[in-house]
Order: sequence, then C-alpha cells, then structure tokens
Amino acid sequence: MIEIEEALSIHKILIGSFGGADGIRDNSSLSSALQRPFQTFDGEFFNKSVLEKAAALVESILINHPFIDGNKRTGYVLLRLFFLRNQMDISASEEQKYDFIISIASGEIRFEGIVVWLQKNTI
Repeated sequence: MIEIEEALSIHKILIGSFGGADGIRDNSSLSSALQRPFQTFDGEFFNKSVLEKAAALVESILINHPFIDGNKRTGYVLLRLFFLRNQMDISASEEQKYDFIISIASGEIRFEGIVVWLQKNTI
C-alpha cells in the first residue's frame, strides 16, 4: 500500500519538476484513493488481482482529484510505483500511456476498461 506521506512527497517532487500548484485539495479523497485497492467486505478483497488493485488506485486518484494540481501526473507515477512494487510494469508507448491517463481523467473509460487496458499493456 502507498502511504499518504509517500504520495504527498511524490506529488511535491512532480510539481517542483514540471510546474503547477502544490498542495492537497482534499485529504479524505487522497486517503480514500490510496485505500480503495485494499477494501474488503466480509474478509474478502473487492479487488482480487494486482491489475484490479492498480486500476482502482489510478481511477480514484484521477477521478477524485485529491491534489490542487498534477492529479494525472501523480496518479500515473503512483500506478507505476504500485506496479514496480509488484514486479510489474507498463509496456506501452509514451503516447499510449498519455492517451490512457487522459481517457481515465475524462471519464471515457472506467474501472473495467482500465483493467482491460492494463491486461493488454502490462508485463
């Protein structure tokens, strides 16, 4: 699981490197987004696979907009961090990754579509 402090540090680095407004808009949204992949009911995970957990994470960051600025950048980096911690990575071109993140942020694809894209583009 990615901790709030870690997500905030990554966001700060990205804003410092690429510009934008630093800061968090909604602590609860960030906490919720980071916890969503690991939600359970009656002792069972809602998101069973690593890909489902990754989809829940990136969708929540991009849709909930917990940061003042840089939600797409931060969501993408948190997705990659989550994958790397699970010995996985994205195997798509820069343009494909950009289009993927934009399609999530715009609501064009939702959870199930995110999982399908990840299945096709993850090693």
